[in-house]
Amino acid sequence: MTTSMMILIAGPYASGTDGDPALMQQNLERLEEAAWPLFRAGHVPMIGEWVALPVLASAGATGPTDPLAEQVMYPTAERLLQRCDAVLRLPGESRGADQDVAIARSRNLPVYFSLDEVPGIAA
Repeated sequence: MTTSMMILIAGPYASGTDGDPALMQQNLERLEEAAWPLFRAGHVPMIGEWVALPVLASAGATGPTDPLAEQVMYPTAERLLQRCDAVLRLPGESRGADQDVAIARSRNLPVYFSLDEVPGIAA
């Protein structure tokens, strides 16, 4: 039996969207596609935007392109990584996801680059 881990799913969110909300939503949905396989394997999936976007909204920000976002988006992922057991880095250019990987490695957390690498996921 696989030990349950909280796994931060990291990948492009705002990268390459020029602030287009529809493209950011598509990127979020791409990240969320990994949530069910992780959950089914006994893990707890986590995506930084699931936490950061409501925080931004409650602060009165207009969304992820608001100037306040810089104070919330990356710091949220950094705080989550104090609680997460691993990172799943999905493909695509993303400064934030690369930063998540660097933080995870500095904390000696496993970094997976595909679902197949995650313990408990059936190939």
